[in-house]
Amino acid sequence: MGINDTEFSPVYWTLYTSNNWSLHMAATRQGLCFVGSNHSSIDELKQWVQVRRMGAPLIQDNKRLEPYVQELHEYLMGERQTFSLPIDVTGTSFQMLVWQALTQIPYGITQSYSDIASHIQKPASVRAVGTAIGANPLLITVPCHRVIGKNGSLTGYRGGLDMKTRLLNLEQLNSVTAKGESKEINSL
Repeated sequence: MGINDTEFSPVYWTLYTSNNWSLHMAATRQGLCFVGSNHSSIDELKQWVQVRRMGAPLIQDNKRLEPYVQELHEYLMGERQTFSLPIDVTGTSFQMLVWQALTQIPYGITQSYSDIASHIQKPASVRAVGTAIGANPLLITVPCHRVIGKNGSLTGYRGGLDMKTRLLNLEQLNSVTAKGESKEINSL
């Protein structure tokens, strides 16, 4: 693996806070690259940058992140069901395949890890799917919270089960109130 420019380009960040949400968000010049866990410290983002962006400079830039913050805010207020701004994620080809599958789960719908494994035509890779989902750097925007256990139970989530429950409840409430609305999910 060679060194590429995106590994060392700056990562710009901000802290979104509203209605008991407190999420660190980060973007490169190419797009949104990180959405953190609710009420997590900046250390979560710093550690991710150190590992995934090879220690790229981390610069607070609230203005640069405004469009991403606006879309996230609209989602958390129940006014948006899809995200339209560019993203900048890197991972293995398997991770990218799984993350792409996550973006195709409709708003307000849940699927199991085995559903995702079948969707990517690797039905025996359920554990690997779980690992890839756990590595998703874009909580909420790449909706890994929509993945549950095969028996319908809530399972692990990088943001914690309270955050997962809150997001699923938000989507369930807004799915019921938006009957008939198209639920097209943007892809990676």
